[in-house]
Amino acid sequence: MFHKPDSALIIVGHGSTVNPDSSAPTFDHAEVLLRQKAFGEVHCAFWKEEPSLRQVLHMVDSEDVYIVPNFISEGYFTRTIIPRELELDGPLTHRNGRTLKYCEPVGNHARMSELLLKRAAEVAPGVPTKECSLLIVGHGTNLNDNSAFAAKREVDRIRDMGLYGEVFNTYMEEAPLVSEWDAYTTCPNVIVVPFFIADGLHSYQDIPVLLGIEQDTGLAASQRDIFRLNPYHLRGRTLYYASAIGTEPLFSDLILDQAALFDTQHSTSHPTA
Repeated sequence: MFHKPDSALIIVGHGSTVNPDSSAPTFDHAEVLLRQKAFGEVHCAFWKEEPSLRQVLHMVDSEDVYIVPNFISEGYFTRTIIPRELELDGPLTHRNGRTLKYCEPVGNHARMSELLLKRAAEVAPGVPTKECSLLIVGHGTNLNDNSAFAAKREVDRIRDMGLYGEVFNTYMEEAPLVSEWDAYTTCPNVIVVPFFIADGLHSYQDIPVLLGIEQDTGLAASQRDIFRLNPYHLRGRTLYYASAIGTEPLFSDLILDQAALFDTQHSTSHPTA
């Protein structure tokens, strides 16, 4: 196992000023890695909540620091916001006696398809996959083209495996719209997996309304039982709705892998314990 007792890990999330569920998976994965003692220190930092990107390096004692963005895809935040706020020169930054190693986002990991399939299987246990349409739901706006690309990439990989009757990438705000799921799926069972880091406003409230599970956004996210009421019988189909992929416990393994990948790609690793 990748083991860096003399190094620190910073997991960077988006966070939210209005949604406490947004940062929960990042904190959860950090706690797992801290218990595993994979690093001497593990910290979280966020764009929209505390600890902020501007202050997190003041919390770190180690001179060797890995920074892993807990984001679904490459984009504005991973390419512009995080490097700017942490004053990074590129993948490798030497500053004030420290080495800062900026790793690829978790969503780039090759095992993402595996996690999506695991989540789909868990939400619809025992349902023959050939009788299922699998929908991977992204946000999908012109402001976040890379997120839409990442969803399509995963759908193409899963479709090529031939496991499910149908596999589609769908979006909240662009075609193919998740709200029209019954118009282009033909299987009797439909499995919906949100391609998001956290169970926030989108997966708890917005997508259920778009699917027809809920009539309005209703209660706060922390009070919802939306994922525990499967299956739903809607529009002549049986629908299974999963929680966001970023809540999958195996995400902590992917975070660790991205740190290890950095050393492989940049030849900066020292012998591991």
